Amino acid sequence: MREDTVTTKVYNFDELSDKAKETAIENFSDCNVNYDWWESTYEDAKTIGLRITSFDLDRSRHAKGEWVDSGEETARLILENHGKSCETHGNAICYLAERSTLIAKWSDGIKLDEVHEDNEYDFDQECDELDTEFLKTICEDYSIMLQKESEYLQSEEAIIETIEANEWEFTVGGILY
Repeated sequence: MREDTVTTKVYNFDELSDKAKETAIENFSDCNVNYDWWESTYEDAKTIGLRITSFDLDRSRHAKGEWVDSGEETARLILENHGKSCETHGNAICYLAERSTLIAKWSDGIKLDEVHEDNEYDFDQECDELDTEFLKTICEDYSIMLQKESEYLQSEEAIIETIEANEWEFTVGGILY
């Protein structure tokens, strides 16, 4: 019987040559997206009353979703949970302002914050259109968020962060040991 022992030098990522680093990055190009990476974005949407039902990041980049409760409730939750610099925040403010304008339009002219019962049908028709447009807008906002998250996770910076955080070791050629 013969026994052979092989010794292999292993390196941390920052100890690799530039060529070996490129190899390591290329080999781990999907390390941050080979799982359900979008779940945190879906959870964020749930906190504002939006259930994302699907999305696509290819040529027809889009997200589809539905209200958990209503457009009005979602807009209020956005104002509570999303910062003023977030695109959804500005869209929620616009939606609520337009909704208030509709309520005043279909009021009795005295109580401008209530829809008059004779005008409920017309108000509902216009409000449904407003809700539909708001849903499209918020889904587009989430589509952009998902796109940016995907791009970041697949960026060289994020791949290197993952490699370093996991303290992976490599052969001299940049192959995982």
